[in-house]
Amino acid sequence: MILVKTPAGHQALKDRSVPLTPRQRSAFILFDGKRSVDEVLANGMGIVREDIDHMVALGLLEPAEGSAPAEATPAAPAAGASARSKQQRYKDAYPIAIQLTGSLGLMGFRLNLQVEGATSYEDLLALAPKIRAAVGPEKAAALDKALND
Repeated sequence: MILVKTPAGHQALKDRSVPLTPRQRSAFILFDGKRSVDEVLANGMGIVREDIDHMVALGLLEPAEGSAPAEATPAAPAAGASARSKQQRYKDAYPIAIQLTGSLGLMGFRLNLQVEGATSYEDLLALAPKIRAAVGPEKAAALDKALND
């Protein structure tokens, strides 16, 4: 299947209004209507199918005209079931961590750089205590929920 950027996707690329991880953003740029999903996944950027599904769900990407329809998205887990993978927890927590550390201004610059360099769930989990100490437990509650639930 070949995906293209939607008008909302082009706008998000320009103004960074939608939080994407650096890897997701790099892969997002490759969706030009010529490369297939498999080609982008094989490009060695470290993204997975769920990253692409996430961008489609956000309305940033859509199938190109004449391209095969997208596969059905798996059903959500039953209420109370915690079936989120570490990758999904990372994807949920990363934008929150960026927002929290970015709001600290110059004082949080180094911490923000550490968060931007975090490439895994474990990296973010290790930074969580520093973020919590910097922003306070109330503001860090959303991050804790994304990392642990």
